[in-house]
Formats: sequence, structure tokens, C-alpha cells
Amino acid sequence: MKKNILIVDDSESIREVVSIALQSEGYNVFTGIDGQDGLKVLLENTNVNLIISDLNMPNMNGISFLKEVRKIDKYKYLPILILTTESQEAKKLEAKQEGATGWIIKPFVKEKLLAVVKKVIR
Repeated sequence: MKKNILIVDDSESIREVVSIALQSEGYNVFTGIDGQDGLKVLLENTNVNLIISDLNMPNMNGISFLKEVRKIDKYKYLPILILTTESQEAKKLEAKQEGATGWIIKPFVKEKLLAVVKKVIR
């Protein structure tokens, strides 16, 4: 059975590049344009196996999105990767404390992204 991945990023080009990379490996991909939209998409698609989220987004940022996802019983332990340009240790620590599984810096290498996805997806 195909695994479902939700990508939440306000950059259309990032959503597209990540989607293409994941779809080329056989994953189903859903997308959200910010945390609010991502939460809506998550609740509409009941079988998400992984979330890849940006940190800095309008309306609801990645940290707030993480907090909201972790409030949903079904998704308390869902792997969530942060894909961002941020590299500050304080931001990484905050995301980890809120339940982020991993951290990938943009720009990313497709093979490294896919390796991390394969490692964390259930």
C-alpha cells in the first residue's frame, strides 16, 4: 500500500519539487500552503504517514502547526520533518520539543531527503 505524505510549505516551488521527488518514489502526496491549510488537509485525509513542513509560513507557522498536529490523538506520534532555511540551534530545539522528528535544511539534496523519508516513515 502506498504511503501518504503531507507537504506544508508556503513556497509553491518547494511544494512542487518535494512532491515530484516523493511521487517518483511511489508516495502519494497532499499539500498545504500554510499551517492552517495543512491542518485542514490533514483532517480531510485520514491516512497520512508523514508530514514535511516548513517553519516560516503566514497564518500558522511550523511550530504552531506542530503543536496543533500533536493535539490530535491519531497523530501524536506521526513523523514530522521540518524542511526550512533556518539553521539556528534554538529553533531546532524548539521544534524538537514540540514533536518534530527531524530537520532538513533548504536547499536540500533529493537523495538525502528521500533517505530521511524512508528512515522515518511507518
